[in-house]
Amino acid sequence: MSDTKPFLCIHGHFYQPPREDPFTGTYRREPEAAPYENWNERITAECYAPNAQAGNFRRISFNLGGTLARWMDIHAHETYEQLVSAVRYYYRRYSVVNGLAQAVHHTILPLARGRDKRCQVRWGIASFQHRFGFRPDGIWLPEMAVDYETLEAVAESGLWFVILSDEQVQGDLSQGAGPYKVRLSRNRFITIFVRNRSLSNAFSFNMPAAKDAREWINGTLRNSPPGSLTLLATDGETFGHHHKQGIEVLRALTTPTLHDSYEITTLGHYLRQHPPAVEVEVIENTAWSCSHNLGRWATGCPCTPECGYWKGALRRALDNLSRSIDEIYTDVVRSRDLAPWSLRDDYIAVLLGQVEGLDFLAEHHLGHLSTVAQQQILKLLEAQVYRQCMFTSCAFFFEDLERLEPRYAIANAIKAIALVCYASGDDLSRAFHRDLSIAVSLRTGRTGAQIMDELLQEAQLGESPLGGAMALARPGKSE
Repeated sequence: MSDTKPFLCIHGHFYQPPREDPFTGTYRREPEAAPYENWNERITAECYAPNAQAGNFRRISFNLGGTLARWMDIHAHETYEQLVSAVRYYYRRYSVVNGLAQAVHHTILPLARGRDKRCQVRWGIASFQHRFGFRPDGIWLPEMAVDYETLEAVAESGLWFVILSDEQVQGDLSQGAGPYKVRLSRNRFITIFVRNRSLSNAFSFNMPAAKDAREWINGTLRNSPPGSLTLLATDGETFGHHHKQGIEVLRALTTPTLHDSYEITTLGHYLRQHPPAVEVEVIENTAWSCSHNLGRWATGCPCTPECGYWKGALRRALDNLSRSIDEIYTDVVRSRDLAPWSLRDDYIAVLLGQVEGLDFLAEHHLGHLSTVAQQQILKLLEAQVYRQCMFTSCAFFFEDLERLEPRYAIANAIKAIALVCYASGDDLSRAFHRDLSIAVSLRTGRTGAQIMDELLQEAQLGESPLGGAMALARPGKSE
């Protein structure tokens, strides 16, 4: 790596919201994605597959969301294998990976409890390592939402860096994308790279034609100091789905010639040659897609004007439910003299298919328990998974409670309730139903409780792993 020219890194955040039915594991048809069966299929055809075929994943920095990776592994396996091969190719060439992990359920981490922050990070690392065969150096924070506790969780997990946007950082940013260091507790530091917001947004919303791409970036970077780094970070779907010329533009930008004014790199590769020297501070409770202290995912804010005030009620309902689920889970696990949150962190091995549930329990010295006791713990661990799924950022991102994304969160809550009831006999449905009645769609006037009733009605109980036990999630009369 020569410092005679400035460097450019392009990072793509490749992610799709979860679309599978938590009761059946199937994906429903989405007519608006026609002629494809659903949006995953359509965006794969427009973006993921052609970028993989063009070799673009071998030259960029990127993260692949967990829900998308799982779908792609099953339904677009050739493209999935090309992404895996791209990371392995980059490692063979540079002895560093160009992929980043991602918090596994795309949770807004500053709004999560500390133990859930750690779980999301650790599960994201394990998922990356399982799929790509290497440990990542960095992690993508969903929506770039950040606070210091989140950075502590990342550092504790042994990762080196995260990406933030320039409006989330205060201090001397004269070194472009950095890297910069942020001081944490116990005199530790974590590295951050800072994306160029104006350049990234200009590129995302006013992408040049493929024939003009190199001229555009050469003009942009011509006066950058030699050896400095500029980071262009955006949604990966920009390249081919949002802009059809994006595949060719990305190929042009990532294959500079000797006559171009810059060189291409990735974050881990650049960091090995340019350790951080300048210390900066993070502005807590900020994100790249909301300027209202995370209000978009907490209480509603002007990002979704007039329509977003159901969000606070939905989050309170989910928070209350998660506390109840956690209390039942911890009581059972602690009665076996185990640390509940370490056990949950380790459960990712079962989710990834690396070990069967009963073997997992045996590894944690629970193999001597009765069949009933083992099944109770496994069902409560499974409930913890759906309890994590409830908080995917997409549930709160848009303007209306009746959209697919909030319905998905409520459906996952129902599944968690059923699992807890199956395992312990505790019925959490009434309180959740009552809390949901406060969340109201401004568009339709329907409440979250009515959506819950509808989802219960629609659930295909015969195909559910719980069978008729799903009826245990159906609330009785309100108290």
